[in-house]
Amino acid sequence: MIQRRQTKTIHIGGVQLGGSYPVAVQSMTKVATTDVAACVRQVRRLAAAGCALVRIAVPRKADTRAFAQIVRQSPIPLAADIHFSPQRAIEAIEGGAAKIRLNPGNIKNQRDIYRIIDCAKQHGAAIRIGVNEASIRDLKSGDIVQDQRIALMLKEMTAYVRLFENAGFENIVLSAKSADTVRTIAVNRAIAEAFDYPIHIGLTHAGLIEEARTPSAVAIGTLLAEGIGDTIRVSIAGDPVQEAKLGHDILASLGLSERRGPELIVCPTCGRCEIDVTGLAKKVRKVLAKLDHPVRVAVMGCVVNGPGEAADADIAVCAAKGKGFLYRHGKRIASVPEADLLQALSREITGGQKADE
Repeated sequence: MIQRRQTKTIHIGGVQLGGSYPVAVQSMTKVATTDVAACVRQVRRLAAAGCALVRIAVPRKADTRAFAQIVRQSPIPLAADIHFSPQRAIEAIEGGAAKIRLNPGNIKNQRDIYRIIDCAKQHGAAIRIGVNEASIRDLKSGDIVQDQRIALMLKEMTAYVRLFENAGFENIVLSAKSADTVRTIAVNRAIAEAFDYPIHIGLTHAGLIEEARTPSAVAIGTLLAEGIGDTIRVSIAGDPVQEAKLGHDILASLGLSERRGPELIVCPTCGRCEIDVTGLAKKVRKVLAKLDHPVRVAVMGCVVNGPGEAADADIAVCAAKGKGFLYRHGKRIASVPEADLLQALSREITGGQKADE
């Protein structure tokens, strides 16, 4: 069991973050904010995919006007992404933002910061202090070694946190991100050591989904395994629903949430295999892609690891020469010829429907 780091509990609309509350998955809309209908559709898709919170960029006044309309149609709390304009922050809070994100590298004037804090107090909004390595690197010219980058990020974070605490405002979330996996892990360890506020974790960007899976899982999974992290975002270039799905997969793999959809376990194959396990597994994956409820299916190539995986799976096949033994909840229920394995598995998985070849 992972022992979660204990933090203050903060409130973001109807979402509680930190303390003993579950790790929350979030994402960000990827359409023009002024396209209210498209934004609302994307927010609803993300909510259905399990996001507890969605962030929306509001760089212009037209965006904050649109944001207020989106808030009224959203099924979940929304956060406004602020970088350079204190006025956009105030407009977003007044428009119904449950949380705003401020970047310490981009808003420096204390008077502006206190104006934002006063507005957040008045409207009950939370604030995420989000430091990005790219913003901090602009503070110095020339190359900065890794330890210096981490120290600079922590310094900027600390200065901002002290301003908020001096103003009597503690409904805050902290985050420090980099595109570098190792630095993301290191700086979040430092923040967890220095503060007891909830932490949002993720990489600033990780590429297309094919490239994003591994660095995201390493950075987010490492921190979560150490008990660090109260909300996560997997940042990929592409459909934000995939971000939510990957986020839930990471949480489920660590036992921090229930799996939301099907899970396919496949043996790596070796010289013991006497049927086309990989080909069968690819066909089973197509069957599972049509499902939206949790079911664990194992496709195993021989009797070495097969029975053990079958015991942990809802449905499993352990292959032998020209056939496979079918299991349901660890109990062998049939011996099926290789040619009929896909249909037999499909019937068990889908409750009688035939598989598409």
